[in-house]
Amino acid sequence: MGKFITLFLAAAALLPAQTLRIYAIDVEGGKSTLYVSPSGESMLIDTGYAGNNNRDANRIAAAAASAGVKRIDYLVITHYHGDHAGGVPQLVAKMPVGKIFDHGDSFEQTNEKTQAVFIPFAAVREKYPHQTVHPGDTIPVKGIRVDVVAGAGDAIKSPLPGAGQANPLCASYEALKPDPGENAHSLGMIITFGSLRIADLGDLYWNQEHELACPVNLLGTVDLYMTTHHGTATSGSPQMVHALHPRVAIMNNGADKGGSVKAWTTIENSPGLQDLWQLHFSNEGGADHNVKESFIANLSADNDAGYAIEVTAHADGAFTVRNDRNGFEKTYRR
Repeated sequence: MGKFITLFLAAAALLPAQTLRIYAIDVEGGKSTLYVSPSGESMLIDTGYAGNNNRDANRIAAAAASAGVKRIDYLVITHYHGDHAGGVPQLVAKMPVGKIFDHGDSFEQTNEKTQAVFIPFAAVREKYPHQTVHPGDTIPVKGIRVDVVAGAGDAIKSPLPGAGQANPLCASYEALKPDPGENAHSLGMIITFGSLRIADLGDLYWNQEHELACPVNLLGTVDLYMTTHHGTATSGSPQMVHALHPRVAIMNNGADKGGSVKAWTTIENSPGLQDLWQLHFSNEGGADHNVKESFIANLSADNDAGYAIEVTAHADGAFTVRNDRNGFEKTYRR
């Protein structure tokens, strides 16, 4: 009997953990989020910046090592700004990548700064399996569902399962000046693990969010909101954020990028929100528009160790958020 129990425990140890692990990696006001499915497959959304002595690629690799991940199975690039796609060449030099997903070619071909990011990225993707995804497509990560809901300026036309409710805030919506560039064409995704739902909309612009939120909410509610566009004032409209009705939000801001008073206030005022976590203290937010220090991973740009925020999630909707700077964690249950 003892031998049987030993063999059983050894076999059980080889089974994949029945949790979804998420790492909001600090790429200094850029974006890079690692999702590790219960199946063991990994999806990385965006890679942060190039340069900086491989800083962002090193931080991604460190997060992957912490998760026991030796390769990125699915690399998703939401759009071609330097804080999202700049680090791709450095990442692939450091870690194996399976397949690359994006929204197609650049929408800023006359912008030299964007082209300086897109051209090296395009050279990399020629060497890998690649797929241009559109609203309504899925990214085939085993163990979770990843629905593409926006991309290349388009949005899904029909509600996701459980969505489709009228949005009363649409009556007060005011559009911003149109953005013809990459942010308006960003990929956006809803990620589902059992009953847990996560919104990760890249840098989707305010006006394009409106197509998902009005006149009806096409996305439904979520448990975790990975804040759009670092918490800048041109994304995260009340019509979108309040329709999502998140229990928890994680803001991938920098000290002087994102974390705007406007976006922060919208999130803090979202009905049902229990907590907002921030990758950085926002200098714009000051004393009145930042969360408590225990919920902030990096308190000062002058002494910035690049701490991440980690999430361990369960299929029943429960999840734990952890601040790597101080070890503070909190569990959320329905």
